[in-house]
Amino acid sequence: MLIAADKFKGSLTAVEVAERVTAGILAVRADAVVESVPVADGGDGTVDAAVAAGFTRHEAEVTGPLGAPVTAAYALRDGTAVVEMAEAAGLRHLPPKVFAPLTATTYGVGELLLAAVDAGARHIVLGVGGSASTDGGAGMLAALGARLLDEDGDPVPHGGGPLRELATADLTTLDPRLADVAVVLASDVDNPLTGAKGAAAVYGPQKGAGETDVEVLDAALRHFAEVLGETERAESPGAGAAGGLGFGALVALRARFRPGIEVLMEELGVADAIARADLVVTGEGSLDEQTLHGKAPAGVAAAARKAGKTAFAVCGRLSIGKRELKSAGIERAYALTDLEPDADRCVAQAGPLLERAAKQLAKDYLT
Repeated sequence: MLIAADKFKGSLTAVEVAERVTAGILAVRADAVVESVPVADGGDGTVDAAVAAGFTRHEAEVTGPLGAPVTAAYALRDGTAVVEMAEAAGLRHLPPKVFAPLTATTYGVGELLLAAVDAGARHIVLGVGGSASTDGGAGMLAALGARLLDEDGDPVPHGGGPLRELATADLTTLDPRLADVAVVLASDVDNPLTGAKGAAAVYGPQKGAGETDVEVLDAALRHFAEVLGETERAESPGAGAAGGLGFGALVALRARFRPGIEVLMEELGVADAIARADLVVTGEGSLDEQTLHGKAPAGVAAAARKAGKTAFAVCGRLSIGKRELKSAGIERAYALTDLEPDADRCVAQAGPLLERAAKQLAKDYLT
């Protein structure tokens, strides 16, 4: 059996999910051969999944979303780096109930990219998701050497809000080494930069943006694209990912946008692992409608179906029906809330509950 599941956000990492499912299966079938390949779709946990697959973990001190230094990690193997933007500019770096929708920066993401280049990376998978910022990637570009100046010739302050003051943008000053680096923008969202489906309107409220903030940010991002002369690129799929960081990567790094789970499955060797397996178990914390649109379990299940293998899922909660599961290639899903209806206890006891769910799966299909 292959365990290829994403994290259960807020309770278990992808590695821990694999360990608990493995323990549950072996408790029922001690002779089962279980392989695990933790997966991710570009958001939180992407670096951990890469390290579990054999990449080497590296750390660097970079600028966090509020401007204070944070320690961020990236993964490296044979000239390929997996960089997770949330490591440098994720919501997890904000204090509880503290947001900075207008001023949070992606400057640290640029610093993290340069650290990977310094270490020898020539191919970078830039996973985006879980961001605290809505700055269009302006902070990242500044860290990479871009000159983003106001009318007085001073650097524009950090954040999406101050982009209203942008007068000139010069990308010719970017670190010249970037010309020889291939960047893949790995994301599970394909929103444009601005408008009703843009970065500010759709994701700004999750980062503390009120109605007025959303209007300010959307106008600022539109102005940013105009100054760069890239209004057409702003409509590209993925430009609105991670508060518009996708736009900055597409414009300045010539990044190629691809669904995150597809990219990570390739880099982590999931297809080869599926080929070796008889049954596949995937999953994530919440198996819902969003899962069906580019999340890790859907990608794994699709690959399993293509290889003629049966896929199951484990999850914290399940909010889609059997028909949707079947259409995604998932034979059956086992939810922790079926074992413990109380949500708080379910999160607190996720590990033992997941083992119980895996035992039930093994009893149903391996005995």
